[in-house]
Amino acid sequence: MSKFEQYNITLKDIVDETRVFEFDLDEAYFKKIDSPEVQKGLVKAKVSVQKKLTCYDLQFVVDGTIYIPCNRCLDDMAQIIHHKENLQVKFGETFSEEDEIVIVPESDGGINIAWFLYEFIALSIPIKHIHPTGECNVNMVSKLKKHIARQKTDEDDDDDNSLDDEDDDLIPNDTQTDPRWDALQNLTDNN
Repeated sequence: MSKFEQYNITLKDIVDETRVFEFDLDEAYFKKIDSPEVQKGLVKAKVSVQKKLTCYDLQFVVDGTIYIPCNRCLDDMAQIIHHKENLQVKFGETFSEEDEIVIVPESDGGINIAWFLYEFIALSIPIKHIHPTGECNVNMVSKLKKHIARQKTDEDDDDDNSLDDEDDDLIPNDTQTDPRWDALQNLTDNN
C-alpha cells in the first residue's frame, strides 16, 4: 500500500456526474510529503471532478491553517490559507504535465493528487510571512536589534522599541553607501 494511496482518484469511473472528494490534510500528511516549506497544518481540501468531452476537469479548493517559520524570528507562526485551482487531466501513454494539462497513463485509470494538493498549499503562502506586531520571539527580536539599526524617518519617534513590519526599513549598522547611489537617491528625493 502506497503512503499516498488515499489521494488516488479513479477517473474512468466518472461518466456523467460531478463527484466531490474531500480530504483532511493534517500533520501526518505533511510528514509524508516531507517538504521543507510546510511541516504542520490542518487544511481541508475539496476536489470536484467532472468529465468533459476530451478530459476531466478537477477543481481544487484548499482552506485551513498551516504553520511556517516567521521570516523575522524563525518561530512557527499560523498562516491562514485559501486557494482555488483548476486542473485538466487527460488519458495518454505516459505521465506528463503540459501547462495546465496533466496526462496520466490510461492503464492507471486515475490520478494521485497528493503532490498537487501540497503545491496548491505552497502557492498560497505569501512571500513575506511574519508574526503580527508584538508576537515575535522576544529573545530573537532583541538579538536582531543588537545587529541592525533602523533607518531614521521623520515619522519615527526615538522611544519606539519595536521592529517595524517592513524589513526593508532595516539596514546593517556598518553599511556604508556608495556615493553613486546617494546621488541617485537625491534625484528621487527632489521629485
